[in-house]
Amino acid sequence: MVSILIDDELLLRTLEPTDAQEMFNVMDASREHLRPWLPWVDATTRVEYTLQFIQQSRTQQHNQEAMALGIIYQRRIIGGMGMHNWDHTLKKAQLGYWLSKEYEGKGIMQRCLAGFIDFLFNKAGLNKVEIHFMVNNLRSAAVAEKMGFKVEGIIRQSYLLNGAYHDIVITGLLKKEWPGLPENRGQAFSPA
Repeated sequence: MVSILIDDELLLRTLEPTDAQEMFNVMDASREHLRPWLPWVDATTRVEYTLQFIQQSRTQQHNQEAMALGIIYQRRIIGGMGMHNWDHTLKKAQLGYWLSKEYEGKGIMQRCLAGFIDFLFNKAGLNKVEIHFMVNNLRSAAVAEKMGFKVEGIIRQSYLLNGAYHDIVITGLLKKEWPGLPENRGQAFSPA
């Protein structure tokens, strides 16, 4: 199981079945806030669905297909972060994340992403990570830019959400571009 200490207040860790109720409650309280961006929100109507997601995620992590971690702030779950589409040949994966509305704007997502990206490049052996987001998701666009991701293109009408097609921005970050690596120290990025 994975546990990444970010700082004295923040931890990323593999979700446990016992986290299902708390994870569901956090998502449910931010349902309207998350709904415009994440298709699984409307489908997650009961705690049992969150439990199924956690169990499936643990299997995927064991099989090195994906990883789903809880964002733990002061010992409380406040969101999720993970990676999927884990391609072992190309050594790349796509990142995903969400945060309870009440914790946005505090730099939490950047701090967690910095720690997670360090882990993926230094421990999981990835060479590239990507963030995909809808063109109108300005918060994700800002996070990707602050983290040093480069826009690689826009895929038109490649995301179906709430009955509408959306264009998706593809951003990427290569291991050699990540300032968290010893050979890249001194580059401009700062996660705070």
